[in-house]
Amino acid sequence: LQVLPQNLAVPFWEVSQALGLPPILSHTDFVLANWRRKNPNRPLEIENLDTIISLPGGESLRGFILVTLLVEKAAVPGIKAIIQAIRAILQLDEETLHKALQELAEAIGDMSKALKRMHDYVDPAVFYAVIRIFLSGWKDNPAMPDGLIYEGVSDEPMAYSGGSAAQSTILHAFDELLGIRHSEESTAFLHRMRDYMPPPHRAFVEEIHRAPSLKQHVLSSGDARLCTAFNRCVSALAEFRSYHITSVTKYITVAAAKAKAGQADTGDRAGPSAVKPPSALEA
Repeated sequence: LQVLPQNLAVPFWEVSQALGLPPILSHTDFVLANWRRKNPNRPLEIENLDTIISLPGGESLRGFILVTLLVEKAAVPGIKAIIQAIRAILQLDEETLHKALQELAEAIGDMSKALKRMHDYVDPAVFYAVIRIFLSGWKDNPAMPDGLIYEGVSDEPMAYSGGSAAQSTILHAFDELLGIRHSEESTAFLHRMRDYMPPPHRAFVEEIHRAPSLKQHVLSSGDARLCTAFNRCVSALAEFRSYHITSVTKYITVAAAKAKAGQADTGDRAGPSAVKPPSALEA
């Protein structure tokens, strides 16, 4: 069994409990709370951003974190549009609802544009061989099948999933508003990922779930403009997910095949050594 020493495990556990988060590196730690402006007076653009805490992976790691942050930033108008849409449904204000849906679709489109910048900043070989290891967690991980013992917290091993974009509030919120349903297996996974969100984020998603159904409201309204705007949101979300799958293929599936074949390219700006996993983490 693998053990996290008490002098690390106990404070890690207690801080995590205070934050309402599991004691593992999550999307919140890795992205949402891990950035700063280089110049506080300049815009929130990647050239003016840096990470607070870094890990092995060099410029590819920095790019991965900051591009993911820019996807979150692009979603902000969409989050605001959710609130406007729910309020408009309750007030039977179709004009405001139509505007909110237009803003939501535009925000999702901007998220796709931001995600496409990943290819400019992240080397697939570095992501697969180095960055991915720090996001693997110790649940459903063959390298740690029994989980991790937090010494001084529990004598039994505990299993937690590693950091994942599935822990971001954004797509959960959009799914709930638009009434998107996934397979039973995917739904179970996504609901488990909500345990890795900050409590206020999780509560926000649950509040959207309890709100009146946008889909039913649009269908019953008979308003062609609303139907078109709603469908545009769904299409934009499908396109975002499709592009994300393409990225996963490039950064994991293809990179894994190259690594196994010994053909991984070492062209990352952090240097050739960056593609070799830290020795303490090698399986």
